[in-house]
Formats: sequence, structure tokens, C-alpha cells
Amino acid sequence: MPGYWPGIFVSTHQANFHPDPFAGDCTQVGYPRLMLPSSTFTLGNVTAGNGRLFLIAGPCVLESEPHARKLADAIQRITTDLGVPYIFKASYDKANRTSIRSFRGPGLTEGCRILRAIGESNGLPVLTDIHTPEQTTAASDALGPIDAMLQIPAFLCRQTDLLIAAAQTGRAINVKKGQFVAPWDMRHAVEKVRESGNQRVSLTERGASFGYNNLVVDMRSLAIMREFAPVIFDATHSVQMPSGGNGVSGGQPEFIPVLARAAVAAGIDGLFLEVHDNPAEAKSDGANALHLDLLKPLLERLLAIHAAAHA
Repeated sequence: MPGYWPGIFVSTHQANFHPDPFAGDCTQVGYPRLMLPSSTFTLGNVTAGNGRLFLIAGPCVLESEPHARKLADAIQRITTDLGVPYIFKASYDKANRTSIRSFRGPGLTEGCRILRAIGESNGLPVLTDIHTPEQTTAASDALGPIDAMLQIPAFLCRQTDLLIAAAQTGRAINVKKGQFVAPWDMRHAVEKVRESGNQRVSLTERGASFGYNNLVVDMRSLAIMREFAPVIFDATHSVQMPSGGNGVSGGQPEFIPVLARAAVAAGIDGLFLEVHDNPAEAKSDGANALHLDLLKPLLERLLAIHAAAHA
């Protein structure tokens, strides 16, 4: 069993893939584990794993085409000014909402049309979720010639048929680490994609279940998973309080900058943020979204940390 000390998590787990997943006896003081180099791949003007921090950002769900365009334009202006490679993200369907009455999105056909239009007009790569093997081909075809990444939601990260089908589209694949999965076990998700003929795969940390309606981030997971693939940190879902708001999820967005700074200092490849111009009125995950007005100052600070960490 893991042991707990004030402010310290001590693990005695031994993973199958490595004699010691933390590169040393965690019960003793020693040298810290370093972030090992990851593989690289390119999506449009974004290269994952080359040492340059990139951003995946946008609303949780597509609320309307004008709203999605407004956010894509605003975020792109900020990232262009700061020289940050950028992928626009939004879901056409949120299939795991807490309540059956919650807004899910415009659906695959209309949602992918909006994403394709934004990708074409803005010259941006885009990212969206898929939930079933059948959706992988349908979504990929609907997105057309734009550069796009298909995302495997955290709850589905072990679904072999979904991972294989996504890989076979040839699109870049981002796999969210399940809230219930140890970081060293995400090697198997990467292998499912790569052994299906697709080398363009990344992993995203978004917190682990810590009791009811709460998540906690183990920063060691970033170094562990980066042995397998480029690693992205989802700073907004990591402050979510799943199903903690009477039929919706709650959140603690005031901690987004804290976790983002720590992750960038640790050496991540990319940052994932749900960004909204009015989180209080967002149709999904507003409680853990970053307000658009806070994005530029946050990125400026993160870029300074990134530069210092790589000096």
C-alpha cells in the first residue's frame, strides 16, 4: 500500500515495464528523475516533442459557429503575438455529460463542418473528441483535408477497438489518461496506436480520481508518460470537480495557473486549456474553464518558465 507523509506521497508500486517506474527508491532521498526525450511528430505548424511549447485551446463544446470563430480568432491572435504554435479544440459531442439534460453539442456532421471551416479559414490544425470506432472514419472524412487531431476521451483510453480505428485514419491521435489509470499503464494505449500503423500519438494528463468528486495531479506522471510519447498537460480538466455540482461538474479555476506553471517547469510538450469568453454562461465545463482575458498573461508567464527550464 502507498504510504502518506505530510506533503509527500510515497509509492512502493513496481510497474511491469520498468523495475522502478520512478527511477529510484521513493522511500529514500536521491537525485530527481529527469524528463526523458519523447518521440516527435508534426501536425500543421505544430511539432510535438521538439522542445517548443505548443497550445491546444478552445471551448469545451461547440456552442455555435459564430462563438467558435470568435474564440478561435481571439486565441490565434494571442498565440501569434507570443509565437506559440496553436491547435484549436472543441467537441462536436460531449457524450459523457453528468445529466441527460445537459447540452451535448451540434453533433458530428455539423460540428465537423464548423471545425473544418475554422481550420480552412484560419489555417489552424483542430482537435475534437471521438467516442466510437464508427465515429473515427466519419469524423475524419467530415474534417476533410485540414490538419486535425482525433482525441480519445479519458474514460475511453483503454478501448482497444476505438484506439485501433482512430489510428487507422492516419490522423494524429491524442489519448487522455484515464482518471483511473496509472501513468506507466498508458504505454499500452500508445502501443495500440503505433502497432496499428500510426506513429503520431500523444498523451495528456488530466488528473486522477482522488475520492469522490475530486481530482489530484501527480506531476511524476508527466515524466513517466513522456518516455512513451509527447506529453500534454490539461490544466483545466485537472481542476474539475467531476459531477460535483448537482447534475454538472464543478471546478476550481483559480488553481489553473498553479498547475500549469508546475507542469511547464517539469518539461511538458504541450498545454491543453478550455478557454471561454464567459465561463459562467458556458454550455459545458464552464466551472473549470479559463477566462479568455486571462489567457495572454498566463501564457507570457508560462513561456518565461519554459525558457528558464530549458536554459
